[in-house]
Amino acid sequence: MPLSVAVQMDPIETINPLGDSSFALMLEAQARGHSLSYYTPDTLAQRGNTVTARVHKISVDDKEKGLHFALEDWQKTDLRDFDVVLLRQDPPFDMNYITTTHMLERIHPETLVVNHPAEVRNAPEKILVMSFPELMPETLITRDEREIRDFRAEFGDIIVKPLFGNGGAGVFRIRPDDENLGALLEMFDASFREPFMVQRYVPQVRKGDKRIILVDGVPAAGLNRVPAEGEVRSNMHVGGRPELSELTRREHEICEAIGPELRKRDLIFVGIDVIGDYLTEINVTSPTGIREVKRFGGPDIAVMIWDAIEKRR
Repeated sequence: MPLSVAVQMDPIETINPLGDSSFALMLEAQARGHSLSYYTPDTLAQRGNTVTARVHKISVDDKEKGLHFALEDWQKTDLRDFDVVLLRQDPPFDMNYITTTHMLERIHPETLVVNHPAEVRNAPEKILVMSFPELMPETLITRDEREIRDFRAEFGDIIVKPLFGNGGAGVFRIRPDDENLGALLEMFDASFREPFMVQRYVPQVRKGDKRIILVDGVPAAGLNRVPAEGEVRSNMHVGGRPELSELTRREHEICEAIGPELRKRDLIFVGIDVIGDYLTEINVTSPTGIREVKRFGGPDIAVMIWDAIEKRR
């Protein structure tokens, strides 16, 4: 039976359709005959328990940027009129993002919100992962300079990054002889109110930082992202080279360990990051990688996600 679907996302004219996972999900919804609408989170409004947005009906086409969508005029719409809402705007995971999850929680589960808005709020990428310390490199969350310096004295080579950053922004490697730690912490202290994440540097990152996509807690595919020469970050938008990669035994073990918790939280679409033998992040807000996996010969994960959504409806 066709579903009415709305996608809450960043302005669609700004995305790169060839690499955007939200766009892949929209293409698959349209191919299945579901009615498709779109709105941006800044148009959300709540009166009492009624949550509305300025919603456009939309059609999408797998073409170059600028030709990839067509919109109808917006209509103020009660989001309970939809069967499914895809929560797909990108971080930063800030109070604005958190507020949208509170608003969407008002309509869920009568309208199925994917991923579950309360669990998105309660499971930030660098917080949920701390539930699995046995799978991680040694990790510290704090903004206390003494704690960070003690951690560095213990492990020498460390990574320092914002707790709620995304896309590799603000990720720094501090080597044992690097004299910039104090200045970096001053900058972080002035820029962020939250604690910072500090991890032991894992040298296997030179061979890649693998993104593994899980659907309903089950691994679907892995995409290894190899950092560019002279770059500590492997994110594709800063030059990381993607390549489809079979999962190792250790990676299967990691997925088996976290899968039950993802299913318990009703997190349908999740992307985890693995370096060497270590889990480093669990991405639940707006995971990516669908189009790259398919482009490199892997499965069509959008199909798998919509199969999971339709089972719930």
